[in-house]
Amino acid sequence: MLTVGEVHTSLLQHSTALAQEQSAEVLGLIEGEAVLTSRRPSLYAVSPDVRTGVDCWLPSAKKRQLRGVGAVVTRAIITGGRIVQASSVIHVVAGERRQPWSHYLANPGVLETVGKLDVADLSAGFLHGNNADVLNLEAITGRVLDGVQMSDLLDRRPPLRTARTRLRWTAQADERPNREVSAVVTVDSPTLRTVELVLDPQDVPAAVAGLCEDLALHDWLLTMLSSLVESAVTRSASGQEHVERLRPVLEHLLHLWLPGARVHPRLRPIWDQLEQVPGFSRQWNSSVNWIRDQISVSNMALLRDLAGRVAVDEPCRR
Repeated sequence: MLTVGEVHTSLLQHSTALAQEQSAEVLGLIEGEAVLTSRRPSLYAVSPDVRTGVDCWLPSAKKRQLRGVGAVVTRAIITGGRIVQASSVIHVVAGERRQPWSHYLANPGVLETVGKLDVADLSAGFLHGNNADVLNLEAITGRVLDGVQMSDLLDRRPPLRTARTRLRWTAQADERPNREVSAVVTVDSPTLRTVELVLDPQDVPAAVAGLCEDLALHDWLLTMLSSLVESAVTRSASGQEHVERLRPVLEHLLHLWLPGARVHPRLRPIWDQLEQVPGFSRQWNSSVNWIRDQISVSNMALLRDLAGRVAVDEPCRR
């Protein structure tokens, strides 16, 4: 059994955080279908599923030609009224022959192969291939995210400039008894991560997709923060200029760091592993503390300068 997916994450193109009602309106991608919302532990809104029919060759590390037919399911998510994601997922199963489209549309989120399925080959090809002529979840996912960002309800004046990141993932079921869930996260480029998951057969694709969305959200936050800190320490600028560039992170995004809060309990051991190596929260807390220290030092310098000006002006008044 193999499930594959891709998550794109970006800062919402709006000057302020959206209220929950506004997020629901932005995510109304399909007329007549409801947007799901939650307020705990943070504002969270999920669009209806967008279904994209595909009939194409599948990725292959061995350059095999294997056809797949089905309907990719994509949803958009807004967290905290600030961060927007698009997430695509499809469960790959071995089929026998090409069926009518009605068969595939009746089973959204499932892709059937027309030919013999080699799970390891398809997984490696999906994670590490770059052939645009095969199943392309990047294009499908990006199109949904672009549609959200182009909403007329957004003013396109975000408080800071950040890059969009992509997280591409595969999940294979291991039926051996007492097999622990595991994840291998690879940084392929500044904006692309790949994740290989080994899970229990009982873990359903929806829960696995939720885990990967949570990973992508926190990876984006950490990537964005690390990029800003690196820019601050390598640029020749005054302390106050650094602070003005860093302050929006504390004002708009700091409270959204809640790793694992929306992950299914069966899959939370994955987050426990990632907190050990590479240590997501350690990296986040270290960067946040550095930013706070910079702001404190800058504020102290401003107060000292202000006190000096007051001391100079006081004799003149006498």
